[in-house]
Amino acid sequence: MRINIALLRGINVGGHNKIKMVELRQLFEMLGFSRVQTYIQSGNVLFESDESEQSLIKCIQREIEKVFGCSINVVIRTAAELEWITKNCPFTEEAVAEAKLTSEGESLYVSLLQDKPSQDRIDRLGAYKSDNDEYLIEGREVYLLFQRGVRNAKLANNLQRLEVPSTMRNWKTINKLSMLAKEMEN
Repeated sequence: MRINIALLRGINVGGHNKIKMVELRQLFEMLGFSRVQTYIQSGNVLFESDESEQSLIKCIQREIEKVFGCSINVVIRTAAELEWITKNCPFTEEAVAEAKLTSEGESLYVSLLQDKPSQDRIDRLGAYKSDNDEYLIEGREVYLLFQRGVRNAKLANNLQRLEVPSTMRNWKTINKLSMLAKEMEN
């Protein structure tokens, strides 16, 4: 069985799409997934399944809408994919440390996309790059480095222009999820 991580977009944010993690875990168990665990309140679910990514996305999105009344995007990554993401950050440790000095909160994020965006969409996103915000796209991941924090970043507010369902997590969460997935594999 493969370890998967479901990353739900937009739950428990600003009082909208409220889902208790215990109820979310129960839903995943009801769907027949094994070894289900959640991490923090923002919709991160680790579980075992050998179903295809697309099958998992459709099933999870459909059931969340049916049970909780929330129409949300779900992004799936395997434990191996999350490990690759953590080991291949294109920003140097020095650049990240420098950004932390000027940032209000976390400075390094990853936007995880359901699909790889078209080159045309990637080119359009370039209009929102600034001296304060940098990004690099590696396949289905957008690594984001914010000098002044995510809240003040035009780039973060315009990622939807890639026209690919996505969700964003800070670097600390990505690393923690990778570590938890690795522990589940062992």
